[in-house]
Amino acid sequence: MTSGQILVPMLGMMVLTAVVWFVLYARRIPAMKRARRPVQEYTTPEKGVLQLPEDVNYPANNFKNLFELPVLFYALCLYLHVTGTATQLDIVAAWAFLVFRIAHSTIHCTVNLVMARFTTYALAALALWFLLARAVWGVL
Repeated sequence: MTSGQILVPMLGMMVLTAVVWFVLYARRIPAMKRARRPVQEYTTPEKGVLQLPEDVNYPANNFKNLFELPVLFYALCLYLHVTGTATQLDIVAAWAFLVFRIAHSTIHCTVNLVMARFTTYALAALALWFLLARAVWGVL
């Protein structure tokens, strides 16, 4: 095993972020055209929420969410890679984080069932906190 394996789920998170970005605009641009309002009416996210159907905003909300906990995930993966301390257990936790975040994004961008979304978010967060605890424990 090489510590480089920890980078694969990290790259997966980046791909997920890109996919959500494309979904965001694939929904938003046609909805804006259907609304037939001047683009200047969309100067802030709050104004966009008022102008567009709720489900059109789901991917935008998810996209913002992908720059919260995942930032710590990226830092941890890079730390474990650079220090060469990533273990198989760390790699499994990183993959768990990615899988649960994919599920979270899928739910958030489609049906947006709050409890299902929260459950996948919480499971991803637990995988992340486990990864962080192992990294901290490794330097003590």
